Order: sequence, then structure tokens, then C-alpha cells
Amino acid sequence: MADPHQLFDDTSSAQSQGYGAQRGPSSLGYPAASTSPQAAFLDDPVSNMAMAYGSSLAAQGKELVDKNIDRFIPITKLKYYFAVDTLYVGKKLGLLFFPYLHQDWEVQYQQDTPVAPRFDVNAPDLYIPAMAFITYVLVAGLALGTQDRFSPDLLGLQASSALAWLTLEVLAILLSLYLVTVNTDLTTIDLVAFLGYKYVGMIGGVLMGLLFGKTGYYLVLGWCCVSIFVFMIRSLRLKILAEAAAEGVPVRGARNQLRMYLTMAVAAAQPLLMYWLTFHLVR
Repeated sequence: MADPHQLFDDTSSAQSQGYGAQRGPSSLGYPAASTSPQAAFLDDPVSNMAMAYGSSLAAQGKELVDKNIDRFIPITKLKYYFAVDTLYVGKKLGLLFFPYLHQDWEVQYQQDTPVAPRFDVNAPDLYIPAMAFITYVLVAGLALGTQDRFSPDLLGLQASSALAWLTLEVLAILLSLYLVTVNTDLTTIDLVAFLGYKYVGMIGGVLMGLLFGKTGYYLVLGWCCVSIFVFMIRSLRLKILAEAAAEGVPVRGARNQLRMYLTMAVAAAQPLLMYWLTFHLVR
């Protein structure tokens, strides 16, 4: 019952209760919608069909890319050239510096396919050439920095120059093999691997030049030049002359002579490029 001394009835509680009863779950006081637009969109059969069609297109596109990617980037073949381990890397580096002690240069095969490099030190790989190229660029930057000649542009020019010479070498050898009509299993990736081994000797020459000056540079680079020459002769002659040996072509035949000259030219180009790409780094 109301207080008899109160002039007006207190209606604030009733109004608040009524107002609160009208408020929805929303904290702002507006009635909440029964269904969100996203839920309504997902419940729409047309939207479900569109999503299913889009998922199907994405799956088909992924399958198409997986099937045709090897045409442009031979990922499967590249995996073979990076199948190395620490033991292989150590043996390969020893072979590059001391090829005179190695006797058996034949690449091992298993079911008409060459075994992975980690099982055969004679197999070409891309791990050592790739790491050697990166290390060569870093050592070149170090050499330029010690002479107060370092600049990003000059370092980029050094790297691009080395890549350009490597590309020209590969193209020239492929053209020569075509002109001499050599049917060999020597692939373009094999050529990149064999030609990339010269960066190992270049790194040794520049480092010795930084430590011991011109004398150390010429001594170590000269040893590495002779080593890479012997290594290339003994490795490539089995690849380039393999067809001639299989066909029984006489050793003194004209075509066989051309193949031998081509092998000698490729091997002789390595020391020249090693000196050309490093002599300006040591002063």
C-alpha cells in the first residue's frame, strides 16, 4: 500500500520493469534479429551451390597445376640434385681440391637411373654450387669492404656478372653439343652443376688473398684452377664421349676428335673465368 504522507505515486520501478521487458538481448536496447544475414546466406540453396562450385574449381585448378608444374619447373628432378648429406659434401669438396687421387669416375646407376648424389660422389649436385655461389658473393662483399669499395650496386653487379657468365657458358656448350651432334645424357642441370663447382676454388683464392695478399691468392687459385681442369676433363669425357664408346667409334675419328676438343675447351674455360671473376677483389 502507498504511504499516506506521499503526495505522488512512485512509478519509476514499474517503468523500469516495463522498459526492461521491452529490451531484447542486445545491450543497446534494440530488438535482436532472429537470424543473421550470414546465416541466411548460408541457408540459401543458391549460395550453397555457388560455394560448392567454387570449391570444385579450386580443386581442379590445384590438380592442373600439380600435373603441369614439372613442364616449367622440374621440381622432381631438382630434388634429386639436392639429395645430399654431410658425408657427401665433405667427399665432394675433397674431390674438387684433390681430383688426382680419385680413380673411379663412373656414375653409378640403379635400374637405368643414376643413384642419388649422397650415395655416389661422382654424381653432380646443385647443393654445393648453390651454396658456393652465395658464399662467393658474400666473400666478394667482404673483400670490397676491406678495401673501402663496398656498395650494394657493386655487389649486385658482381653477382649478376657471375650469373651472366654461367648462363653464357651453358648456352655455348648446348650449342656446341648440337653442332657436333652429340647424343648424351648430359642435361642442362648437369651442366649448371659441373660449371658451378668452380665457385669453390674462387672462394678459396679470395680468402687466401685477404689473409696473405697477392701471393696467397695466386698460389691457392692456381692450385684450384689446375684441380678444376682435371676434374672437368675426367667428369665430362665420360658424358660427352659415352656415345662414341658405345658405338665403337675409333678414338682418332673426326667426330670423336671434336668431342674431345669440346671437353678440353669447357675444362680450359673454368680457370680463365675463375681468374676473371676474382682478380679485382684482391689488392
